[in-house]
Amino acid sequence: MTDYIIASAINSLTSFCLGLFCYLKDKRAPENKSFALLSLSIAIWSVGTLMRELSSNEAAALFWIRFLYCGSILIPVFFLYFMLSIVNKVAEKKKLLFVLYLCSFILLASNFSSLFVQEVATKLPFRYYGVPGIIYPGFIFYFLVTLTYAHYKLIKSFRKSTGLKRTQAKYVLLASSLGFVAGITTFLPTFNFNIFPFGNYFVSVYAFIVAYAIVKHRLMDIDIVIKKSITYSLLLLVLLTPCLVLVMLAQKFLFGSISYLFSFIVFVLFGIATFIFPIIKPGAEKTIEQILFKGKYDYKKTLSELSKAMISILDKRTLLKRIINTTTEAMGVEKASILLLDGEKMSYYLQSSIGIDKVTEESFKLLQNDLFITWLTEKGEIIVREELERYRYKREIQAVMGRLGDMESEICIPLKTGHELIGICNLGKKMSGDMFSHEDLDLLETLGNQAAVAIENAQLYEDLKKSEAQVRRADRLAALGTLTAGLAHEIRNPLVAIKTFTQLLPERFDDVEFRDHFLKITAGEVDRLSSLVTELLDFARPSEPNLQEENINDIAEKMIILISTQAKKKNLKIDKNYSEDMPSAMIDKEQIKQVLLNLFINAIDATSENGLITFGTRLITKNNSSNYVQMEIQDTGRGIPKDDIEQIFTPFFTTKHEGSGLGLSISYKIVEEHFGYIEVESKVGKGTTFYVNLPLNPSAVKGE
Repeated sequence: MTDYIIASAINSLTSFCLGLFCYLKDKRAPENKSFALLSLSIAIWSVGTLMRELSSNEAAALFWIRFLYCGSILIPVFFLYFMLSIVNKVAEKKKLLFVLYLCSFILLASNFSSLFVQEVATKLPFRYYGVPGIIYPGFIFYFLVTLTYAHYKLIKSFRKSTGLKRTQAKYVLLASSLGFVAGITTFLPTFNFNIFPFGNYFVSVYAFIVAYAIVKHRLMDIDIVIKKSITYSLLLLVLLTPCLVLVMLAQKFLFGSISYLFSFIVFVLFGIATFIFPIIKPGAEKTIEQILFKGKYDYKKTLSELSKAMISILDKRTLLKRIINTTTEAMGVEKASILLLDGEKMSYYLQSSIGIDKVTEESFKLLQNDLFITWLTEKGEIIVREELERYRYKREIQAVMGRLGDMESEICIPLKTGHELIGICNLGKKMSGDMFSHEDLDLLETLGNQAAVAIENAQLYEDLKKSEAQVRRADRLAALGTLTAGLAHEIRNPLVAIKTFTQLLPERFDDVEFRDHFLKITAGEVDRLSSLVTELLDFARPSEPNLQEENINDIAEKMIILISTQAKKKNLKIDKNYSEDMPSAMIDKEQIKQVLLNLFINAIDATSENGLITFGTRLITKNNSSNYVQMEIQDTGRGIPKDDIEQIFTPFFTTKHEGSGLGLSISYKIVEEHFGYIEVESKVGKGTTFYVNLPLNPSAVKGE
């Protein structure tokens, strides 16, 4: 019974530790608390079982038998409490739990009398066992009924549940089938059934499975667990059984006899080593590399960090440069290049390189139907020039090697997304003269796959930026078209004055007062015309974002001049309230003009005749630190319905009969790129107010 004693000791320790661990993991979770109570009762039962077998006399054995039944009596009610916690039914079954707690208390009280255990006997598989009293059959009935009901509730819930709860229920059912079905065998010898109580060996397995199901948030599917368990068990039998036979033969040869317990222990140790080896192997390799092969570990670490960094780099040039520089440094090569596909020209062009002497971006390209590209696409894996040497008698291989030579490439890494080859990455020979190992190639292949995705993302982002620029250009031209129709009148008036002066000038040339008066008028009108045309040209001209110190009041004044004609058509009044001590802000002047123009045109369109548009600037503080310039555009128009306010910045959303619905979305994007924000207040029938908030120093806000 030595192995039975060891199993009891292990059970008591594992049950107590796992129950305590689950409880400390989450003290508030009902399933954690209930499992901790269940584990404690199992631990008490296991300690009693252990001490019963170690008892030196019947009196001590009787005490420990009654001690173990203290745990056994509590197991059913705690198990039901645990099952109800798993299915979230504790609140519904409070009365039932109270009745079972009362039954447990009665049984515990009777446990310390002859009504539960009459005396101690010394037959059957146990060293000592308790002879059942009158109440004992009632305990067995209570035990079986409670466990059956608990499993019924779990199975019923399992059929309805999904996801984590369903998988969790699978684990508990599996554990229970091992633990409790086998555990019943511990009661059979008490009723003179001569069956060895093997259930004791499964208690720790039960505790481990349930603890895993409670603590682990991402549970492996139970079917996979069962499949792997059966697979590992069969492999262990196939691989370790010959070892066990050899151990037994060696004992017979060396010592003249075979110790089956020793052989079993060796078999178990072999099995444990088989499971532990794959787990500790990666960590051991990493540690050895860090100590003995630091260079290899460093380059793996560098390339691993590059893989993570590539995800966040959206600028294509920066990304390619980072890939080239990091890879050449990590692999110890002098030359490297990346060629990418230009879909419109159906060719691969050199995009980034280092150490390349012969190939230049202007002189080298590969057509999409080139033999080398076709061959590389079909092969779909890294090409190593040295490996092709043995097949150089083939004409196709000669052409491929010729291309590799042109690109000064020792290995060529295909950059593929799906079935499309979007580019190739070439690396020259290692400066150390070493070959590229399988480990190097595996790492570079993984890196190539990740680089292909990162490059494709960068290209998509680049295309998106181009499309966005075109949309902004279209919106700018649409706004310009709106302005030019109104500005025709503004331009015509000064031209009439100039024309009148030129017609009268020959007749009244000698009139000094006439000459001076009209000269002053015409000069002013010409300046006004020049200013209007300049503003129009500046606004129409596309510009790259260019942050410079600008005066918001000056920019706003020029835009109000541009839209004043539109306002006059509807007899709208524009009130201006500029803050006089407004400091300069770091902005892109042309982009902010576009924002103001869009907002002014919307205000004019929304406001009925004889209405009022108010514009003001002020300095505000946000988060008690960042200074912002606030521009307020308020109208007395029809207002925006509450349901539409959340959508006004959505592209192509518009309530006008005419218009693209892009003006506000573009304005929002521009302000956002300045690290500012737009706020809107509106009341239907009373008007709308837009607040454009721009930081004085965008770089300071970016760093917050």
